[in-house]
Amino acid sequence: MTSPSPEGPSHEGPVPAAPAEAGPAPARTYWCAYAWLNGTVEPEVVVETGADGRITAVRTGAGAPPQGAEPLRGLTLPGLANAHSHAFHRALRGAVQVGSGTFWTWRELMYQVAGRLTPDSAYALGRAVYAEMALAGITCVGEFHYLHHAPGGEPYDDPNAMGHALIAAAADAGIRITLLDTAYLASGFGRGGRGEPPNRQQLRFSDGTAAAWAERASALRTGDGGHARAGAAIHSVRAVPARELGPVVEWAEERSAPLHVHLSEQTAENDACHQAHGCTPTRLLADHGVLGRRTTAVHATHLTDEDIKLLGDASAGVCMCPTTERDLADGIGPAPRLERAGATLSLGSDSHAVVDLLEEARAMELDERLRTRTRGHWTAAQLLRAATEDGHRALGWPEAGRLEAGMLADFTTVSLDSVRTVGPAPRMAAEAAVFAATAADIRHTVVGGRHVVRDGRHASVPDVSASLSEAIGALH
Repeated sequence: MTSPSPEGPSHEGPVPAAPAEAGPAPARTYWCAYAWLNGTVEPEVVVETGADGRITAVRTGAGAPPQGAEPLRGLTLPGLANAHSHAFHRALRGAVQVGSGTFWTWRELMYQVAGRLTPDSAYALGRAVYAEMALAGITCVGEFHYLHHAPGGEPYDDPNAMGHALIAAAADAGIRITLLDTAYLASGFGRGGRGEPPNRQQLRFSDGTAAAWAERASALRTGDGGHARAGAAIHSVRAVPARELGPVVEWAEERSAPLHVHLSEQTAENDACHQAHGCTPTRLLADHGVLGRRTTAVHATHLTDEDIKLLGDASAGVCMCPTTERDLADGIGPAPRLERAGATLSLGSDSHAVVDLLEEARAMELDERLRTRTRGHWTAAQLLRAATEDGHRALGWPEAGRLEAGMLADFTTVSLDSVRTVGPAPRMAAEAAVFAATAADIRHTVVGGRHVVRDGRHASVPDVSASLSEAIGALH
């Protein structure tokens, strides 16, 4: 890492690096007391990994650990995929829990933190947050990144200094990242949907036009460590005028890259879109070619029947972020109806009110139980699939999310003997993980065949709490 530099638009920022312990991973053998394989809990499973960081073999019924194997005692799952993150929001935890308000009053506090970040402080905070994710069993994060320029909007000498800082932070925390470079061009719809100029706080988010966004995003370097990929994002239909949607879609299509968008998180956005365009945000996106198999709509909380059909017919993904949606009093999205319509569900921790994908999975089911007063909308296996395989696919990592030969050797182990998880029969281990475990029950996290977290301790960030405290303290 580069040493901290003075603030200012000349800052080059940290350079993307290879993940911790760079270089080919040695072949390793892991013995799992229990492993979740294709929706079934299997005992005594051997997972072999190769120098390329992929799984070379999976054997069930292995008996005791073979000589030289590393034992993973608990339930081993594919690594969890956090499909929607704003890393810098972690600095708001606790500070936004005082008094009342709405999403819009919360946003003012978010702007204050955003205005203080530099490439160096973004790296320090990102490294600590991504290390917290590793401790929670997350092996890949989708960073919805729109904090591009210096305060006031002047580009850094490296126009992607902020994005490169986050890519380097993920490498040093030992997890994979899809940097979803976000177009954020306007403060609102404006008359006739032409867009209002960004406000003072939003100037550092904006490239001015989608063409300028695409030029900058094309220069993003993901490094040579294999831990990072680039995708695109449309912040929202209120922040990207309809005429500017096309270039973002084209950029993603040319690269077969993921394309994410905040969608209908607030009824106020829906109302403003109707006033400007005479339609819902989902219809506006559909009419401009945004929806497709590589598209993931985030939140999708306030949808019409037609909106749900449009998303399903497009085979789009939908990322639910229940802990943030309830923290901000957004509402409960129609996740079961979206899934029945043909959308694929994934999960994210968004504002990081908590960093716990097991809680996100549990919350999606439990929130729906409260809304409908019925139980059992998803099985534990279905919820785990949203947190693993389907989340990785939404982030452009289709080779991750399953414990199979040829897949990336990314997995995590949940303790089955903590005060929260002890008791259920081993065949109910998936149910125990989803409906009782928390991030505190993650015992091991392996990425690319290497231990990132061993026995609850991060290998390269010795004191994650202290790192978080220092990084957040520097912003207040």
